[in-house]
Order: sequence, then structure tokens, then C-alpha cells
Amino acid sequence: MDLDQRPILVFWETTKACGLACRHCRASAISQPQRGELTTAHAARFVDSLAGFGMPRPVLIATGGDVLLRHDLDAMLERARALKVPVALAPSVTQLLTDERVAELHRAGVKVVSISLDGATPATHDGVRGIDGHFAETVAALRRLREGGLTVQVNTVVMRDTVEELPAVARIVKESGASIWEVFFLVRVGRGRALGELTPAENEDVCHFLVDASRYGFIVRTVEAPFFRRVVAVRKQDLGDAHVGATYRLGPLYERLSSALRAELGGPTSSPRAQTKGTRDGKGIVFVGHDGEIHPSGFLPLSLGNVKHDEIVRVYREHPLLRRIRAADFSGRCGRCPYRELCGGSRARAFAAAGDPLAEDPACAYQPA
Repeated sequence: MDLDQRPILVFWETTKACGLACRHCRASAISQPQRGELTTAHAARFVDSLAGFGMPRPVLIATGGDVLLRHDLDAMLERARALKVPVALAPSVTQLLTDERVAELHRAGVKVVSISLDGATPATHDGVRGIDGHFAETVAALRRLREGGLTVQVNTVVMRDTVEELPAVARIVKESGASIWEVFFLVRVGRGRALGELTPAENEDVCHFLVDASRYGFIVRTVEAPFFRRVVAVRKQDLGDAHVGATYRLGPLYERLSSALRAELGGPTSSPRAQTKGTRDGKGIVFVGHDGEIHPSGFLPLSLGNVKHDEIVRVYREHPLLRRIRAADFSGRCGRCPYRELCGGSRARAFAAAGDPLAEDPACAYQPA
């Protein structure tokens, strides 16, 4: 795909309404829909406009808030299916995610559903999600979605309070039969501003651990950590599993996570299945907010236009900021990095840290010559 012409993923924040109050919520979701959310007519026009990207169509990722609280969701799914726009959903685990609703989504053509799991124990996950008993409901939902014929993706946020549980989360991903583990590296937006990020060296340790985890039968992807792809590329030249920490000068966090992973799952069962596509905020990805505002990503709150009056195809292809992002026109370390096309750093984190979406990503440990 020519990522200058079409994104791979179009995220749509269908609503900010949600029955949860998660500590890291990017959307700062609330219990009721906010004023200004796209009307059914505006939403239909937006979905229709995705056909303008041509073939292959981008995947529409319907998220929130809780996408199941969007009153016209079924009509939008029907519209997307008629246009051959593939749809994936990211619902919250609430009383709305029933067996009957899962079956309806499957019949509507939804192929992939992502569910958030932010810890390996009830105390951790329920503490993040703000609801007692939510861990058990989430694990049960993963099983029911698989039984309902859907491909399941598990989303996990890396935070200082939960990082040591990643190996046990990997075990749950494996046991649940999930096909994809998508790991989000914290960006200080929304309610995530109050949480603790890891150091660059610790991020490097986690990325190498995630390459290890991708050898247990599921795909591993990252969000706002494109430097993971640099690690994947380097590890393709790996000298062997026995001395990964010594070979790449990794720290004690990697040693703990790697040892715990083997304790949880035993030896690797497959070759690495890790993300390698060189996407980033604004390159292969674009985000539409609940009010129609177009952003490079959900974590980069810079407005590029609004689908109520702007064509998303034109905005994606022609907006000067997105053209510079796709051209890897960065400053600092990201600008002189030999991996800037494959990686390019988190543009959202650069903006959160420096107020400049083209600055270097401070979470990356790599020091280019």
C-alpha cells in the first residue's frame, strides 16, 4: 500500500459515553454522550467517504468511549459492509456485551474485536478499570468472543504500576486463544497524564521482551512505541536466545520479564510474529473524534479538519503536517536516525513532551551516530 495515498487504519471515536472510568483513558470518557457528537447523517457521510481512498479500503476501527453505546452502530456497520469497508470494534466489557450482541456483530460482518486487559490479577485490572469484578468479566468476554467466531485482540497499557505483570498477561492472551496482543505505551493525554511512564531504557527492555512474547503463537503489535520495530529488525540478526540481554545490553527489567515469561509459558513455540509495518501517527493511521475532528491519531490532539465539512481523503493526502510526518521530516534524534522510515518515533509523545509533533520521541533509548 502507498501510505501517502491511503491509511491502513481509520479510527473513529464513535462516542465518549462509557460505563467505565479507566485511569489511563485517552478519551476521558464520561457516562453520557457529549454534545456535538456526529449525527447519524454526518456519520453516514463519513463512512461513505472512506470508499474514496480506493481499494484496498482502509479498516475502520470503531472505538470510544464504548462503541456499543452508539445508537446507530448497526446502521453504520451495514453501510460499511455495503461499501466493502472492513470494520473492527473496540467495545468496553459491560453488560451490553452479551452473547446475543456478539452474534449480531458477527452476522453484521465484524471480523475483529479488541478487548482491554491491563493486568493479570483482579486487583490490578479492576484497579485500573475502576469496577470490582471486571477482571473476571473480561477474561470471560475473551472466551465468548472467540466462541462467537470473532478474531480477538487483547489491548494492554504499559504503566509503571503494571509492567511486572506483562508475562502473566501474555499467558492469559495465549490461554484465551487471542490472535493479537497490542501493547500501548503510555502517552500523557486524557486521564493518562496522572500515570507513570517508563524510562527509555525500560522501554527498550519491554520491547525486547515483547519480541520474546511474539514467539508463543500470537502476533504482537505496539501503539505509540514505533521503536519496537527497530528492535524487531535488530533481533532478526539475533545470535540466539541464551544471551539476548548481554548481546543488546539490556537491563534488569528485561531479565525479570524474560524469566517470568518462560516460567509462565515454557520455551518458545514459534518464530517471532511481531509488527514490522512502518506506520505511525499520520502515516497509515488517521483518527476521527466523536465530534468529527480529524487528528493524526487518537493520542495527538491536533485538528486537521472536520468530517462534517472536510473530505477525509483530501485531508489525509494533502495536509502539510501529515505530508511532513510521512516524509520523516523530524528534528532531534528522530531526524538523523537510520530507522526513521521504519520507526519515526511517536509523534503524539513528541507533541506531549515538547509541543512539537515533529520533535524527537523522548521515550526512545536509541542514540544514532
